[in-house]
Amino acid sequence: MTGGNQRLGMILKGYPRISESFISTEILLLESLGIPIEIYSLRQPREDFSHEHIKAIRAPANYLPEYVLPHWRALLRSNRALRKLIGPHYTRCLAGAVQRAWERKKPATLRHFLQAGHLAASHLMHDSVAHLHAHFCHTPTSVALFASELTGLPFSFTAHAKDVYISEPEQLVRKIKKARFVVTCTRYNAQYLEGIAEAAGCDTPLHVIYHGIDLKFFTLSPTPAPGPPYRLLSIGRLVPKKGYDTLLKSLKLLDQAGLDFQFTHIGSGELQPQVSRMVSDLDLKHRVNLLGTLPHTAVIDHYRRAHCFALASKVASNGDRDGIPNVLIEAMATGVPVVATKVSAIPELVEDGATGVLVQPDDPWGMAGAMMDILLHPENYKDHIVRARARVERDFDNRSCVKRLHLLFKDALQSP
Repeated sequence: MTGGNQRLGMILKGYPRISESFISTEILLLESLGIPIEIYSLRQPREDFSHEHIKAIRAPANYLPEYVLPHWRALLRSNRALRKLIGPHYTRCLAGAVQRAWERKKPATLRHFLQAGHLAASHLMHDSVAHLHAHFCHTPTSVALFASELTGLPFSFTAHAKDVYISEPEQLVRKIKKARFVVTCTRYNAQYLEGIAEAAGCDTPLHVIYHGIDLKFFTLSPTPAPGPPYRLLSIGRLVPKKGYDTLLKSLKLLDQAGLDFQFTHIGSGELQPQVSRMVSDLDLKHRVNLLGTLPHTAVIDHYRRAHCFALASKVASNGDRDGIPNVLIEAMATGVPVVATKVSAIPELVEDGATGVLVQPDDPWGMAGAMMDILLHPENYKDHIVRARARVERDFDNRSCVKRLHLLFKDALQSP
């Protein structure tokens, strides 16, 4: 591998992604602190637009073959080239991957190995990358682990939400043991990861670092005086863990109570057809606006017009759950009263009765009652808005959060 300025190799599932702006913002801030980065993405962008700050990122984005088919020729060619370079070591690593794939009955393990081989042959053997870091502890970290085994480069990873709780614990422990360090974005996650790691006798350093948001962009705005039609807002992917079935039921209760309101949802996802159908079935078309995915510049205007922000997160049947949704941080930063659920790490951000209102998941009556009270009695929530902004400024300013990450990466790039 070449010398010179040692770079951080960032392995991502997809880049850029509208729903993962915290990752691209992190990259931009790390660059501003002097960390040179090379991006390796396992997928092409999903959207045909991106946040404005993406243009300021200097790191080149390299895209790996996403699947074996139709890219088998490219994967075979690059892995053959790597085998020529590292000889028997490649064969030993491949044998280990085949054994793991057989034991786990997971063919995807071999795909991750081939992607890692492609990454090593095409980039890592000649790029000046000294450390690998993966975002999400499932596929990207699997590729990072195999790339580390093939090249000898150390790696670390950030565990978020869904990836933690849908991963097999023994696979998580294996990755934690082999990583130089692990980062996670909530104390709730940390307790779980520490528990399974300690049970396996693993003492890899684990760091809790919140993502945070750009407080220069999400500024505190005067809350519009509530009045009919009241403006309710929710932002999130249309996936089971977001609880939009519960939220729509709560909106029906508000409608039946005679409240004049307009509900706006921003985001897209696999449940788009079901959510649209539920809006019709509940006879809420005159109340609900489904806008799809929007860039931050458009989203911020909706925050500033909203009277209340609601998110009905829950634990999905497959164990998937939220961490600390950035949209809650953004709403609190811009001065919108929030209603959320007592799920996962959300109480680390929203303190019930102090910086927002928390209700039980899968409780449309509780959600409806909380929204109704905020809309009809705004004077009771003025202190919530002030305390919520202070909470965000104290613990969720991304410029402060990323400084801790910067120190970890700076040390990793300087270590042998």
